[in-house]
Amino acid sequence: MSDTATSKSPIIAAVTEKDVSSAVAIAGHPIHAMAVHFPIALAVATLGADVFYWWSADPFWERAGLWAAGFAFATAVGASLVGTMELLMVPGIRARAASWTHAIAAMMFVSIVGLNWGVRLAVPNAVLPLGLVLSALGAVFTGLAGWHGGKLILHHGVGIMVSDQE
Repeated sequence: MSDTATSKSPIIAAVTEKDVSSAVAIAGHPIHAMAVHFPIALAVATLGADVFYWWSADPFWERAGLWAAGFAFATAVGASLVGTMELLMVPGIRARAASWTHAIAAMMFVSIVGLNWGVRLAVPNAVLPLGLVLSALGAVFTGLAGWHGGKLILHHGVGIMVSDQE
């Protein structure tokens, strides 16, 4: 954000003054930023398994999709718990609208991958078409949540810890 934008608006100036350092970190590395890679990769793997199942009808891909969806949900719950802790503990994160947009998109993602896994557990042969549609929708929300999460890091400096010595 430019200096001219912050000098014109007292509201934006007040928001940018708030600290956005990570409150849940290991050696200065935010746990949420490290944890989100797993549900992202597993959601994409679920979509890939569904596409291969659609293409080949090999039951292996049905099982692979079940496992990928289950681990996508489990790791997404873990990442979302850490992200929620960051949101609640750091006032500078709460003050940014992009944080709430990211949180909503991420919660939708967790809900979709959870539903996808639950459907596969309840009805094993539900991969086509419902599982494939849920996997594609999960991939869309992966992109939305990731886009807004990236904006928080790159545009707002959320979670970036830089000392005066560096």
